[in-house]
Amino acid sequence: MTIWRFDAIGTRWEIEGDLDSGDRAAVSDLIERFDRDWSRFRADSAVSRLATAGGVLESADAAPMLDAYRALSGATGGAVNPLVGASLQALGYDAAYTLTSRAAVAARDDWSDVISWSAQRATASAPALIDVGALGKGRLVDLVFAALDGVSGDLVVDAGGDMRVRGAAVRTALEHPFDATKAIGVVELQNGALCGSATNRRAWGDGLHHVLDARTGQPVRTWAATWALDAEAMRADAVATALFFEGGPELAADWGVDWVRMSTDGKVERSEDWPGELFLARPRVP
Repeated sequence: MTIWRFDAIGTRWEIEGDLDSGDRAAVSDLIERFDRDWSRFRADSAVSRLATAGGVLESADAAPMLDAYRALSGATGGAVNPLVGASLQALGYDAAYTLTSRAAVAARDDWSDVISWSAQRATASAPALIDVGALGKGRLVDLVFAALDGVSGDLVVDAGGDMRVRGAAVRTALEHPFDATKAIGVVELQNGALCGSATNRRAWGDGLHHVLDARTGQPVRTWAATWALDAEAMRADAVATALFFEGGPELAADWGVDWVRMSTDGKVERSEDWPGELFLARPRVP
């Protein structure tokens, strides 16, 4: 197998498998289409248009992602919200990457009244900035993985650490959020997906980072890193986000997703059936 490395949607991709030029072209086109629909960092994207004028976004990705957001929002008491884009902008994580913070802005809590969706579209009844960061990268990993279904043999699709694997097991480290040279554990990933999130990634200023509580517009302070395992990357990505908030473990249990999370004071929790090895002593099981 060969490894194809490239940058897209603001992260480093590695796809390992027997891809030909047609496979690579199909992946590139798919990623461009998804980015053109859902990136709030592009002035020409559909979500940027909805942010200024409302209207309709034609996409088969709308229903799977927004259905998952409805579950995330319900489980976390509104802490996860697809209109958190305005909150991220207010803290400087905007399209221009100004990284200049203003006053925190809570996301609209009536998001499901403003945003409606069907199988092939999302509709904003008023200008609203959708941000799919809680699960969008996982969704795109699943789409790329499906596009490569015809590739023979083993396959690994890795988008900045959110990965999905087919075939031979891949031994993967769980990076320590306070020291990138260390790991808090390892897990063997086979025919499934592993996604993680951490507050040391996409961090700036004085304690600012990309994981916000939509109810306040403020960065979370209790949990430092999360990981989730599932058959599909989007569900793993969604749970990895939910685990920063109360209700995350309950959602994971409902969806049958295994997980680990580490608090900012170094404590570790895991799901009862987490299959990997953890190096920290006596992780807590809620």
